[in-house]
Amino acid sequence: MDLRTSIEAITLKTLMGLPERVQRLLAGRTVDIDGQRLDTDVQLMLRLQQVARVKGSEELPLAEGRAQMVRTAGLVRGHQPVGAVRDLEVAGLPARHYLPTGLADGPGPVLLFFHGGGFLYGDLDSHDGPCRVLAEQSGVPVLSVAYRLGPEAAFPTAFDDAEAAHRWVVDHAEELGVDPQRIAVGGDSAGGNLAAWVAIAAARGGVPLAWQLLVYPCTFPERDTASLRLFGEGLYLTREFIDTANSVYLPTELERKDERVALLGAELPAGLAPAYVVTAGFDPLRDEGEQYAARLEAEGHAVEVERRPGQIHGFLNIVGVGRSSRAAVDRIAERLGDALA
Repeated sequence: MDLRTSIEAITLKTLMGLPERVQRLLAGRTVDIDGQRLDTDVQLMLRLQQVARVKGSEELPLAEGRAQMVRTAGLVRGHQPVGAVRDLEVAGLPARHYLPTGLADGPGPVLLFFHGGGFLYGDLDSHDGPCRVLAEQSGVPVLSVAYRLGPEAAFPTAFDDAEAAHRWVVDHAEELGVDPQRIAVGGDSAGGNLAAWVAIAAARGGVPLAWQLLVYPCTFPERDTASLRLFGEGLYLTREFIDTANSVYLPTELERKDERVALLGAELPAGLAPAYVVTAGFDPLRDEGEQYAARLEAEGHAVEVERRPGQIHGFLNIVGVGRSSRAAVDRIAERLGDALA
């Protein structure tokens, strides 16, 4: 981290750590939409970004946008301790294995994690912070895999990579110290879409999978939801980013209707792993995530859905500054630990 970024990170952490009454003065009037109130520290962070005229990734050339996402993640990540971290290769893909402090000997659980980023952005570094927190706070090792991104690797490469990664974990469970019956899959946004598909493919193929963690997942590319209309501007994830991701990664109608991305229309098999679906109140993807959870429940699959009403898309990464987003991530870690105990 260069000097400028370090100063920005320290400044942001200081402001995000102020008492809420002070943050309220700095953030301005409360933001109340759809019966929800935006958390004060999140509102302050968004205002600071607006004042600093920080561009979204979609407003930059692809390479610069990718670097911008990693840099932004670094500003909100903080220093997150974890027992051990090691880089390895999973199904020919770069991966990072996070081991919590005090990990017991013998076969145990693991969370196979796929990062978000619209299938165009994100990598192991962009989601290093939340993976550390999830592992350390839950006691469950996390194996983060960097699937290939578009447009260099066109659809459905990311889905092929995700399925291959899951099969690799099952096949290499012994060397990873993993109990094959305690493998979970998870991800956020596009990664949540990948995780949900891996769960479907695993159930169809009889491949072991114990649980799925879907954090504000994409579930329907041709979305036309109230949450998209209400929250598509000024709240980090924008309609422009969503449209850009669709036009680049899913340029044809046939691709957008494919069941791997159009999960609301996918045939759900018997034996689907229990799902924990987490949404954010001020997220354009809120409604489609909750619609997928409702469909799982309606078809008799075990599912728990939890909305964080004052949060925005991307809160999973905000683990080193403020209070409200970190509390939401700690809750996810708690459920992860409980599910795989």
